[in-house]
Amino acid sequence: MKKIFLLTSFILMVATACDRDFDQPNPNNPTIASFWKSQNDAIKGINAVYSTFHRTATLYSRFLFYHGMLRSDEGYGSGGDITLNNVMGFNQTNYNEGLTAGTWQNLFIGIFRANQVLAYVPGIEMDEALKNRIIGEAKFMRGLFYFNLTLYFGRPPIILEPSEPTDRPVNATNEQAWAQVVKDLTEAAPALPLSYTGDDLGRATRGAAMGLLGKAFLQQNKNQEAATALAWFITGEGKGLYTLTANYQDNFKASTENNSESVFEIQFRFNPNENTDDDVDETRINNTGTSIAQFYAPRGVGFSDGGARRWLVGEFKKENTALGTRDPRLAATLLFDSTDVRGPNFTMVYGKTFASRYGTNTGESSSVWFRKQLNDNEAGRTEEGFRSPNNHRLLRYADILLMYAEALNGLGQTAQAYPFVDMVRVRAGLRPLTQARPGLSQAQFLAQIKHERITELTGETWRFADLQRWGDLGKELAARDPEFTNFEKGRNEWYPIPQSDIDLNPNLTQNPRY
Repeated sequence: MKKIFLLTSFILMVATACDRDFDQPNPNNPTIASFWKSQNDAIKGINAVYSTFHRTATLYSRFLFYHGMLRSDEGYGSGGDITLNNVMGFNQTNYNEGLTAGTWQNLFIGIFRANQVLAYVPGIEMDEALKNRIIGEAKFMRGLFYFNLTLYFGRPPIILEPSEPTDRPVNATNEQAWAQVVKDLTEAAPALPLSYTGDDLGRATRGAAMGLLGKAFLQQNKNQEAATALAWFITGEGKGLYTLTANYQDNFKASTENNSESVFEIQFRFNPNENTDDDVDETRINNTGTSIAQFYAPRGVGFSDGGARRWLVGEFKKENTALGTRDPRLAATLLFDSTDVRGPNFTMVYGKTFASRYGTNTGESSSVWFRKQLNDNEAGRTEEGFRSPNNHRLLRYADILLMYAEALNGLGQTAQAYPFVDMVRVRAGLRPLTQARPGLSQAQFLAQIKHERITELTGETWRFADLQRWGDLGKELAARDPEFTNFEKGRNEWYPIPQSDIDLNPNLTQNPRY
């Protein structure tokens, strides 16, 4: 009888377990709603949204550099990471690959955190000015996360409330996704201050929202809307708030961060008290540096997983400065055999000459590396690591000026666009475009803008977006980037949506031709 009783009890336990609602929250864990009670909670909540930037390798620590640079014609997977090389070469067969699926998932983690701020902070009794600012920050951050999702995945679902396990959202159209980006940034801007000081330095400002808003409009080829948004910097409230730095390279050194040209930076720092030099993972080691320098640095001082294409060097050499010297932005942008114009015996690579490390080959097969993410300008630096403190300048005033000129030209106001290109060129020591190439047609001016964005912005994650916006993605780019031999129009403009998400959510559909 005892055996029968025990067996019956076991069967009843199993039957009860089968009826359990596995979506029911653990009653022993604190709930989301129980957290959002005080002003301090609101501050912690918005700080958690910013911390998504540092989450593992999938956002601004590493992968978003890959997506914007290596997937474009300016870079490629140059090391032994075959998965990286295949994905960047438009040869992806695993739609759950961490390079893409991890980026998608972590962007949605950021959106989930922003949605909590937007859902719960309005109900907290706290300083109203601070409350409005935090809400504006959350909308900016959600707009930025959706900007990346829309740019790289095309058709993300729009989720505007804290997610529940039973949610099954549908894909938005590309137009709907961009509309949400615009809505978030438009609403964020008036709630944000013009600047910050002290520990708040680096938070989203009104200029950051207006700059990203202009970029979102331009990405959709909405030139009038883009020009209106970007005019905030030229004739509006932001006039005079930003200026180009005298030294171009100051925009890429850890010692000159958050300067007059910076519109929005991803903040990184090196913490000497961290007891590891492993990759960035906020859930495990709370590393607040960035690992991109380790993966972009040349062989012998880093992994060299991402390299720059040699054609870029020639693009910089198309035009000398007004004094007849080489464009100084080349040396600040690329590390190669002749970063020092005198050649490989004078070009220094982390304390040694290029010639001593790699030989004196200066031909097309000689390696080129992106420099803006590196720390080789620091005295005594002999190698890179996983905790670079060098901020990523996501939006610079120079980019604002070139976008404004592009928008004006798109509206047929080519003559009015010249002065804003001139400002960027003169800072680099080149003759003003009004002297070098006056009277360009609208099409010629756009071609010039394409060149100017290469020489000013190479290695800053915007090249893939530029090519997508201009409709220039295609096999024809294979002449300067052989990976584009694999590019299929109507397919590779976007990544595949992770198959794991589609398996869990029958309302999601895959992107075209995947």
